[in-house]
Amino acid sequence: MRLKLKDYSIVFVLFLCVTALTAQTKFTGVVSSETKKKLQKVQLFDVSGNVLSTTDSNGYFEFSSTKKVFTVVFYLDEYELLETKFDSSVNTVYNIILNSFSEELSEVEIKAKKRKAFELKRLKDVEGTAIYAGKKTEVVLVTESTANLATNNARQLYNQVAGLNIFENDDAGLQLNVGGRGLDPNRTSNFNTRQNGYDISADVLGYPESYYTPAAEGVQEIQVIRGAASLQYGTQFGGLINFIMKKPNSNKALEVVSRTTLGSFNLFTNFISIGGTSGKLSYYGYYNYKQGDGFRPNSGFNSKNAYAYVGYDFNTKTKLEAEATYLTYLAQQAGGLTDAMFVDNPFQSNRSRNWFNVDWLLYNLKFTHDFTDNTKFTFNFFGLNASRDAVGFRDRRVDLADNLGARELLTSDFSNFGFEARFLDKYKLFGKEATYLIGGKYYNANNTSFQGPGTDGSDANFSSAIDQFPNYTFQSDFDNPNENIAIFGENIFYVSNKFSVTPGFRFEYINTGSNGFRKRVNTDAAGNPIGTVEESDNLTKERSFVLLGLGLSYKPNDVLEVYGNISQNYRSITFSDVNIVNPSNAVDPNLDDETGFTIDAGIRGNLNKFISYDLSGFALFYNNRIGDFTTTIPPLNTVGQLRTNVGEARIIGLESLIDVNLKRVFDLSNDYSLNTFINTSFISSEYTDSKENNIKGNRVEFVPDVNLKTGLKFGYKDFTTSLQYSYLSEQFNDANNSAQPDASNAVRGPIPSYGILDFSASYSYKFLKLEVGVNNLLDEVYFTRRATGYPGPGIIPSAPRNWYTTLQFKF
Repeated sequence: MRLKLKDYSIVFVLFLCVTALTAQTKFTGVVSSETKKKLQKVQLFDVSGNVLSTTDSNGYFEFSSTKKVFTVVFYLDEYELLETKFDSSVNTVYNIILNSFSEELSEVEIKAKKRKAFELKRLKDVEGTAIYAGKKTEVVLVTESTANLATNNARQLYNQVAGLNIFENDDAGLQLNVGGRGLDPNRTSNFNTRQNGYDISADVLGYPESYYTPAAEGVQEIQVIRGAASLQYGTQFGGLINFIMKKPNSNKALEVVSRTTLGSFNLFTNFISIGGTSGKLSYYGYYNYKQGDGFRPNSGFNSKNAYAYVGYDFNTKTKLEAEATYLTYLAQQAGGLTDAMFVDNPFQSNRSRNWFNVDWLLYNLKFTHDFTDNTKFTFNFFGLNASRDAVGFRDRRVDLADNLGARELLTSDFSNFGFEARFLDKYKLFGKEATYLIGGKYYNANNTSFQGPGTDGSDANFSSAIDQFPNYTFQSDFDNPNENIAIFGENIFYVSNKFSVTPGFRFEYINTGSNGFRKRVNTDAAGNPIGTVEESDNLTKERSFVLLGLGLSYKPNDVLEVYGNISQNYRSITFSDVNIVNPSNAVDPNLDDETGFTIDAGIRGNLNKFISYDLSGFALFYNNRIGDFTTTIPPLNTVGQLRTNVGEARIIGLESLIDVNLKRVFDLSNDYSLNTFINTSFISSEYTDSKENNIKGNRVEFVPDVNLKTGLKFGYKDFTTSLQYSYLSEQFNDANNSAQPDASNAVRGPIPSYGILDFSASYSYKFLKLEVGVNNLLDEVYFTRRATGYPGPGIIPSAPRNWYTTLQFKF
């Protein structure tokens, strides 16, 4: 859906739709310790838990409010929580003193005195140089989570983010596979994934898959912004997932954290971080090591991940930050199963020569400058150099034994860089508050992919064996250059102190290329070549377009916000769609980009730290939705799966999160915490039109009708425990809604409903912390995906009951 000139006029009128004066009072002050040291990074909250301000390196804060008299809460790790009354009738600079905790207190005793009421928060209208007014936002507070952080357990980490659909096919969290609202979860490829605001996927346009996932033990919070994020961050239908890494302790020169985890299937992980601040220089870094045997034969892994951050404050207004991340891991892949094999033994494997390797190097340089308190500028220069290699026996007949011949080799190298600049200014229009953001992004990628014969050995050898096996069935070799220029902007108009309108736009220029060949060598029953089908590409595809969006927000009081937005989305075809020759799939040569739009509307708020809620509806409309369906495929006219633009699709749903602070119900002291939450998603999906037969009226892939997570969390002083239950109803992974899977490959078919119970607990004593847990407590036998390629093809089982224990030292 693209808007015409009259639609632009409507948006322009909305930009000028501003009336009635808002009377606000500015509050300023300085926060110091009892030793008169100025404290930075102190957070100021109102009684509903909203962040009002954060102190700078000189301990200074300021914010504006329309309230006359209200309470402000001051929060900083290792300092006592302080509540202070602010009065607009008193013209003063507030001097706040925070007292440090006694060294005799343990970490959790400290937390007990300042426990956060909830594990999820929402973004303010303006954060840094970003605008979130009127958008559906969810922020996972990782440091408050009771999840199994050592294995990045996504089912637990994202338990309060509504409607997410997660592939669960390894027990180490090596990759994040998150979808939702009918989006394929495979490597989170339908979200724009970022770390501290910069891109981390293989190729944002040509191959937006995330082989790298930050170690959860080094993450402070995870920001999830739904479809309306397409204007500021990229055009993806899913929106944005942004990992905010832990920052240096701003009031310590050195802080060391060490975490060691042991678990089922010989799991061993170690995480060690160091960080601190000395004058204008701050630093933080970690090293994370993982190894294990996996829960199936032939599924061992070894992973190493390092992260480094350095920041320098030139003054209170100017800062330079640099980051580097490196990940390498090697994993053996046990292959897929047929339905019969899964029923017989869900944890068997008949593939012992399949291997997968990732090398990922990310870097980023960020410059921040505040021209004034209301005018801010950021500039990010980022880049990636990475590779992904897979080798193994990937026959579509997954029940066949390995023939011990040449293995299929898939290798890809990714090299990209870019920069993004953002300028944000708060101003007044017709006497009213307003904020505008204007930004631009340049992105350049040059990627290569090769498919062909690998060695006939059993080791993790990713060398080409094309000279030894020139007639190998599937071969391809491509260069894929991409270039992208984007200009984006949004403006918040506060029509009153309760109602805001936020229109926005994004202009995109995309130039993608595909240069190379693909071929298939056909053989007779004896394996002799009888013909070759080869195609060559030397293609350049240019397109440019404008996406528009509009957000609305109405806040009648401190405990309620009514919000809504509509935003256009776009997703370009990826080179994996068209370049890789797949034994389980064929690809339509006329495959085209996906277009559509997303609507969100709901109510949310925080009722005096008693109930946090977000009740909303959404609608997602696709044109040219890319999917798979069963048909006759030339040149051999065999029945198989064709990947094509299946048709138009509509996905409509209700999402809700209600988190209740039961401590208020039972009038418990601050020594206690007691919360229960329920997170539900009810979705209806349908193909409304299709050029293919027997597709119209079918359900859309990857859409369970019911997606529910609920849990209970209890804490007393140094002890915390939680119990969580997750349930997803049946879903399909093809447009045909295949009720009966193919007996030989199980690539297409239903994914049955399943329910999982997770338990975790922790205990702290001074600088020590012990965490224990059991995932899949009831030992449910289930699977969440049918893979068309690696790590399959076929059914990929999920982990049985497994335990873990973590010991943490913090100095």
